[in-house]
Amino acid sequence: MGDVTEKEMDNLTFKSDTVLSDVHIHCPNKRHLMVRLNAVGQPVFLSYFKLLWNKDDSASENSGREATAEREHQYSSGDELCDKDRNNLKNERESNTEGLEALLDDDGDLEVVRRPRSTSDLEAEDLSRDRVYPVILMKGKEDAFEDEEQECTCTDVVKIEHTMATPLEDVGKQVWRAAFLLADYVLFKRDMFRCCTVLELGAGTGVTSIIMGTVASRVYCTDVGDDLLAMCEQNVALNKHLMEPGGGEIKVKELDWLKDEFCTDPEALFSWSEEEIADLHDHCTVIMAADVFYDDDLTDALFRTLYRITHNLKKSCTVFLAIEKRLNFTLRHMDITCEAYSHFRNTLNDLENLQDGKMKYIVEPIKPDFCQFLSYERIEQLELWKITADQLT
Repeated sequence: MGDVTEKEMDNLTFKSDTVLSDVHIHCPNKRHLMVRLNAVGQPVFLSYFKLLWNKDDSASENSGREATAEREHQYSSGDELCDKDRNNLKNERESNTEGLEALLDDDGDLEVVRRPRSTSDLEAEDLSRDRVYPVILMKGKEDAFEDEEQECTCTDVVKIEHTMATPLEDVGKQVWRAAFLLADYVLFKRDMFRCCTVLELGAGTGVTSIIMGTVASRVYCTDVGDDLLAMCEQNVALNKHLMEPGGGEIKVKELDWLKDEFCTDPEALFSWSEEEIADLHDHCTVIMAADVFYDDDLTDALFRTLYRITHNLKKSCTVFLAIEKRLNFTLRHMDITCEAYSHFRNTLNDLENLQDGKMKYIVEPIKPDFCQFLSYERIEQLELWKITADQLT
């Protein structure tokens, strides 16, 4: 027994760091309902993400530009107002200073009179602070979500099951900002994606595929791992009502970047049929991936998969890659670096400079200044890249 204990003590307690997505932290006015434990014992939460647009509205990119112009006009008007009222504000500050002496006690300390908090104060706080309410549900799913269903309409809310604070190997079960950035671009350019056949690599919870499914004809939503894919399939089912008006279809499939072939094992839960593989090769014109560039080996595997698939497509293809540039302090460099991002950019550059006589790739960045349709913090480290893939033979 003593030998066993010593051997166990030699093993690492944690095989990888725990990671928490900022989306779960900066998620305003949302309740995260814990609905179950997954197959590996992790708590699964259900979150509601409100779309900041009306799906029935016929406005497209022009309306987005008009909204942006309107916001800019409001900002400029606000500046003019500040200039106009500057003197009034100055006088007000001076009068406040004069009245300050009346609030001092005998020692010269400021006495603050606190008033009871009103309902309006609580509402104002809700607008400025982000809150998370993990709730363990003890009753059936339908009853548990009855109140939530009444708070949000079917046409403007995306429901996503996800986990929080996972090991690095399970980060696909969380929701990430780059997925929202890519989803925003899909909604902004929805006319461009309408009726397309789309492949998503490393779909995770499936949020971007679900948004794409509102405009595209068919989306192959892929990742690896039965537990993750089951969660993704559940999310597709939760949001089926969003795809119904446009007739979009989402198929959840396994696609392992470390393997050169599609999984066609009929015993596997998320395997491909020969007809589905043929459909992908014959009709796919869009490939997308979001926030999957955090490990150099996986980045290399993804780009190999991109090359293999685009080479086998019958049509030209456009690839959209969303990434968050993460800064980390490393002991090896004794400095703040972005090693995973640097490897991504180097690999992207190698792809563009590829000269094999078979494929040609044109790489260009997309400026992330388009309209925001989902509630998240669009930080400056978020990037979106477009790759045009054409066959030379």
